[in-house]
Amino acid sequence: MSPNELSARVADALSYARKRGASQAEASASNNTGLTLRVRMREVETLESHQDHSLGVTVYRGQRRGSASTSDLSSGAVRKTVDKALSLARFAAEDEYAGLADADRMATEFPDLDLHHPWDLEAEQAMDLALECEAAALDADPRISNSEGAGVDTGESAFAYGNSHGFLQSGRSSSHSVSCVVLGEQDGQMERDYDFSVARAPEELTPVKEVGESAAERTIRRLGARKTASTRAPVLFAPRVARSLVGHFCAAVSGRALYNRASFLLDSLDKPVFADCVNLNERPHIPRGLASRAYDGEGVATADRDLVCGGVLKGYFLGSYSARKLGMATTGNAGGAHNLFLESTGQSWEELLAEMGEGLVVTEMMGQGANTVTGDYSRGAAGYWVRDGAVEHAVHEITVAGNLKDMFRNIAAIGSDVDRRGGIYTGSILIDDLSIAGA
Repeated sequence: MSPNELSARVADALSYARKRGASQAEASASNNTGLTLRVRMREVETLESHQDHSLGVTVYRGQRRGSASTSDLSSGAVRKTVDKALSLARFAAEDEYAGLADADRMATEFPDLDLHHPWDLEAEQAMDLALECEAAALDADPRISNSEGAGVDTGESAFAYGNSHGFLQSGRSSSHSVSCVVLGEQDGQMERDYDFSVARAPEELTPVKEVGESAAERTIRRLGARKTASTRAPVLFAPRVARSLVGHFCAAVSGRALYNRASFLLDSLDKPVFADCVNLNERPHIPRGLASRAYDGEGVATADRDLVCGGVLKGYFLGSYSARKLGMATTGNAGGAHNLFLESTGQSWEELLAEMGEGLVVTEMMGQGANTVTGDYSRGAAGYWVRDGAVEHAVHEITVAGNLKDMFRNIAAIGSDVDRRGGIYTGSILIDDLSIAGA
């Protein structure tokens, strides 16, 4: 279905909801199409083409809220869904904070964010690309002994959102990716690693051969890994794992965590929470950005803003509900953050290794051992041991532990090696002192 057709379904749902007695209403609809192809050991393993659509509606009877959804977008089904939401609202408890975002916060400007770049990819073409990607990895080195597969994914989405303030907008977006995971073997020891590329436009993807070769190279570098003695040392988080630290921060300053008093960063606004070298900002309108949006999930306009300045916390992530509960204003983050940029302190990867001297480089993390209520942090890790500013050997089966509050304050540097494959843009993060549990 096209954006215009989805808009018509949303408008119908809103009109019907008001006729049936809703004091307020909002609805969203989407239509997603795509192709997923996986190969393993030079043979096609999975080929899936999908198309799905859905509509969700939320209605308010005063301060009572009800929600329902459907995958049938016929007019009759949409109206039945509205009736279901109204029925649920009738039995819901009153909530003084419930309701749409304020009308004066609705977006009125809609810049072209260049998010829609369809890829006319046939199954045979996808197969050739995936096979080329995996072959590049398998043929890169005789120590590459197995593969967990290579894949090509392409997808498009049409969407529409509207509410009873008169807001109604629609659009299209796309996302495409290539990935490869292989295993290497040496002296009876096996290691695995991966690489990937993701972009809004297919021409911005890393060539599949390079993705495969990079996956193999990363795997080979991990061969010969061993445990290291338990100690305390500087830890350098490589970019693709460094973004998880920013993710923990986001979780701790999200509205739900704050109004539930379940965050280690409670009551920290306008207070230092990071080292003074840390600056984090949100830029929702980056062309082709993987988390770019002109408005949030409630129709509220998004805007550039500073979240951390010189280590000081300057903003939360709030939708209208959490904002009301906290006695604050929405930040336009219903649905999440929009392109976060952690500013570099200027050092290259090599300069960060030299600055660290001796310590641990983390390239992969395992487990979910980050508690954003207490800040306690303990996660399995793998990477490399560095001595005299150079990689000495690979390490595995270790645990990195500390408290996020201390870790944030002990950030010594942020690299210029920025990973842009997601909604969090960050380089490597060097933390001065962490506990490392090994042999």
